[in-house]
Order: sequence, then structure tokens, then C-alpha cells
Amino acid sequence: MTEGETVVRKRALSATKAEEIQAVEKKVRNNQPDKPCHRPRDSLFTWNSGFTNFTGFINWAFLILSIGGLRLLLENFIKYGVRVDPIQWIYYLIDEEGSDYPTLMLLLYHIVPVVTCLIIEKALSAEVVSNGIGMLVHVANLLSVILVPMVFIHVKPGFGLVGASTVCTFYSILFLKMWSYIQVNMWCRMDRQKSAKSTLRRQSVSLSSLQRAEKTINNNQDSEKSSSETLPGGLVHYPENVSLRDFYYFMFVPTLCYELNFPRTERIRKRFLLRRAFEVLVGTQIILAVIQQWMIPSVKNSLVPFSNMDYTLATERLLKLAIPNHLAWLIMFYILFHSWLNLLGEVLQFADRNFYADWWNAENIDVFWRTWNLPVHRWAIRHLYLPMVDLGYGRNTASMVVFFISAFFHEYMVSVPLKTYKIWAFMGMMGQLPLSFLSRFVEKRYGGRFGNIVVWSSIIIGQPLCIMMYYHDYMVIHHGTAIAGYSHR
Repeated sequence: MTEGETVVRKRALSATKAEEIQAVEKKVRNNQPDKPCHRPRDSLFTWNSGFTNFTGFINWAFLILSIGGLRLLLENFIKYGVRVDPIQWIYYLIDEEGSDYPTLMLLLYHIVPVVTCLIIEKALSAEVVSNGIGMLVHVANLLSVILVPMVFIHVKPGFGLVGASTVCTFYSILFLKMWSYIQVNMWCRMDRQKSAKSTLRRQSVSLSSLQRAEKTINNNQDSEKSSSETLPGGLVHYPENVSLRDFYYFMFVPTLCYELNFPRTERIRKRFLLRRAFEVLVGTQIILAVIQQWMIPSVKNSLVPFSNMDYTLATERLLKLAIPNHLAWLIMFYILFHSWLNLLGEVLQFADRNFYADWWNAENIDVFWRTWNLPVHRWAIRHLYLPMVDLGYGRNTASMVVFFISAFFHEYMVSVPLKTYKIWAFMGMMGQLPLSFLSRFVEKRYGGRFGNIVVWSSIIIGQPLCIMMYYHDYMVIHHGTAIAGYSHR
């Protein structure tokens, strides 16, 4: 037996002997007449206690939060009266002059880039134009999807803010969908060309045999086409998918990633559909009421502190705005990603309803951005991140490009409707990169619970700060004289 084994054996014997001594002492102590009631125990708030049931504190926190929110709501009613007016949003949606409805005109204009995209895809599938020319026209068409609303909103007077926001959001979605549509069809063409080349290399046939093979292929294609038209669930093959009907189905389904054959449900569940429609109607009204009654007064009251650089008062306004903004954001998440997207999926019998994951448990910023908006995340991974990695770019570079594109569209959907071209939303998104390093450091150093606190803090504080900054810049740019007089009252 070695010396080390001897030491280990002695330690084991010592530990066993100590346990035996403690057991004997415990037995003797329990038999004493003083009726002992103490034993080695940790306090419940000690990390080593193993106690995890804090349900009562969760109920207490919810009750305190509800009481505090109710007090602020009553204070708001007493100070500002009832400001909720759903009719006002209709006036904001249409243009102020009410002459030619520019919002509706821009929404209908989307037919032009869609038809242009389809014509180019038809020409590419029939090999009428070269791939280089086709891709060049596609790029110009995609740029027009972004630039036309920007120029039109900036030049055309009388554009309602809500209408302009609706247009920018719609065209941002159209841009991402067209990108996916073009790229998927390009993949199909490349696969077809590779198959044709490999077939030509493998076979050396005569003209007669080639004609027979071509006739056989045509017959097979006709039979496949007829079977796909007659049999339910028949798969669509390229270039049969290049049609206006197929593109517009993709336009309305709740996904940004195009496929030739989407998973479909067998029927439409009417009760499920009615529940989702009810949630959309009621939830939207609640969001609009919170904005009118709670957020707008808080945003207006933040103007003077920001103009005068009063950091203490500005911080107070920021924290006051954080509560209603966060409430509206949470309701918006549920209405958009659960109610509305499930509503579209049910109507169109789209079977993939995985629109979000458990982002509320995210222990760092990276996990949050991967889980809270899965349609955009899938698009970024499928059409941007992985293609860049396949081209030889590093993963960090690809991630930065993904955040850059996301930051651009966040800025686009804010600055263009406001006609206030600042970079606060852009910087907020790009700031997620260093924040991700911070959240991962906190997660590794202090645990996932504190990493989750960093995630929630960035959401609760970052959004109202961005809103207040844009409102201040908007008022300074468009109403500078009025602001100067108001700030000196």
C-alpha cells in the first residue's frame, strides 16, 4: 500500500469515527431531561439552506405592484382627466388634409415591386436573362422598397404619424420577405443547374436516346403537375412556385422565410380563431388607452428637463414613463406574437406556430435576442448569418452584420415617420453587442438570476429613454421656437 492510499484510508476512518461520535452524542443528548429542541440549521434566506419556495413573496410583489400602479393611474386621472379616445387614432392614421390618402397609396404601391420581382424570377427560371443581370435588377428593386416610402413620406405633406409608421413597418416586412423569396429561388436554380451538369457528365447518349429521355422527362413533369393539381398535399417544385398566388400567400403567412411547400393544417379551428380575434381587438384598445392616458403626458412632461439638462428631474420622468411603456410593450408582445400571428396562421392554415420562446427566462442578452422574435431570428440566421459563414466570414463578423441590419431597420421605422433622422435607435441596437458581453460576464460571475436581471433592466429602462430622446429631438427640429418659449416658462 502506498503512502497516499494510507493517508486517504486514515481520513476515511477518521470521518467515519467522527460521524459515529456525533451519532452517539446526539442519542445521549436527546435522552437528557432538558428536552432539547435545537439542531444545526441555516436560516431560510441563507443560500446554503436549500429553501426555494418564495411563492408568498411573489404574490406580495404582484400585490404591491398592482397597488402602486393603481395609485399612479388614479393620480393620472385626477391630473389629466380621461384622455382615452379611440377615434383620434383614425385621424392619426389618415393624412391630415384628407385629400388623396397617401398612406393608402403607398400601401397599394407595393404591387409594383412585387410584380417586378415575379417578372425577373420568371425570366431567370426560363433562362431569358443572365443570373448577373437578374440579380442586379433584384438589388435595385429591393432598394426601391426601402427608398420609395422614405422619399414619399419626406416630400409629401400631410402624412399622419401612425400612417407613416404603418407604411414603414409594412415595407420593412416586404423587404425581408422579398429577400427570402429571391434567395430561395436562387438556391433552387443553382440546384437545378448542378443536377443538369452532373447528369450531362454521367451520361454520353445519342441524339435519339436524348430525345427519348427528354420525352420521358416531359411526361413525368406533366404527370407530376397533374397529380399536384388533383391530389391534396402535392408538393410544388421549382419553377412552378413562381406565381402571383404563391407569392401573395407567402406575403400574408406569419413568417419571413420562404419555402416552396409550407407545413399546412387540415382545418381552421373556429373557436381558436375567435379567441385570437377577441384578444387582438381588446388588447389593441388597451395599448392605445395606455399610450393616450399614461404615456403621452409623461413624454410631454419630460421635454423641459431634457432641454434644461436637469438630470435629476429627467431621471424621475424616465422612471415614471418606464412603467406604462413596459406594460404596453408586454401587452404588445402578447397581441403581436401570440394573438395576431396565430390568427393569421389559423386563417391561412399555416402549421408552424413557433413565434417565440421563453425569452423572459433569458440569462443574457444573446439568449433574449434569439428567443423573443423567432421569425426575425430565423430570417437572420438563414439568409444572412449562415450565408456569410459559408462565404468564409467569421462568426463574430456575421453577428455584427446581423445586428447592423437589425439596427438599420429599427432606425428606419422610427426616424422616417418622425422625419427626425437621428441614430438613437441604431445606437441602441448596436449597443446590444457590448451589453451582451456585460450580461454574459454577470451570468458567469454571479449566476443566471443576475444575468436575467440585466436583461430585464435593459428592456425596462432602454425603451423609455429612447422614446424621450426622440420626442425631444422631434420637438426641437419641427417646433424649435415653441420649445424655446415653453422651456423658459
